[in-house]
Amino acid sequence: MKYIKPIIIILVIMAVIILIFSTMGTSQQMVVVYEGNHSKAPIEMVVGKFQGSECGMVINDLQFASQVVGPDGKTWFFDDHGCMAAWLNNKPFANEATIWVKDLPSNTWIDGRKAWYSRTDSTPMSYGFGAYLNNDETHIDFSTMQQAMLRGETYANLEFRQELLGQ
Repeated sequence: MKYIKPIIIILVIMAVIILIFSTMGTSQQMVVVYEGNHSKAPIEMVVGKFQGSECGMVINDLQFASQVVGPDGKTWFFDDHGCMAAWLNNKPFANEATIWVKDLPSNTWIDGRKAWYSRTDSTPMSYGFGAYLNNDETHIDFSTMQQAMLRGETYANLEFRQELLGQ
């Protein structure tokens, strides 16, 4: 009897370990990079199934999602346009990459290089860059947005935020 109890405990522990490993094996993996996008079209994204390539955050808000497609068809995903701009900066294929961003009013994918960017939208990483198909006097182009991001001139920077808001 004194040998049965330890054997039962060991069997229960082994069963729990097997259950944990079998559950891990069937769980959904996050998509960080999608390969084979030779058409360079935007990939349909699902909330909670994609992970940002720059900051590693799970993409839970597609309004501010970005995609970068490299010349080889690899596609990277971002939860905030600021993350995309920072990530793309030092890539050897930066000038050749296709960029897709969500137009806020229509919720459709648009060319990120031709988009216009606000500076004060409430974005997932608080950088403030919302994408728009149409320009207004407060929007900036892609190059200006990327430079602002790299200089830290974002809505997340409290000092700069006050300047943006005219305070």
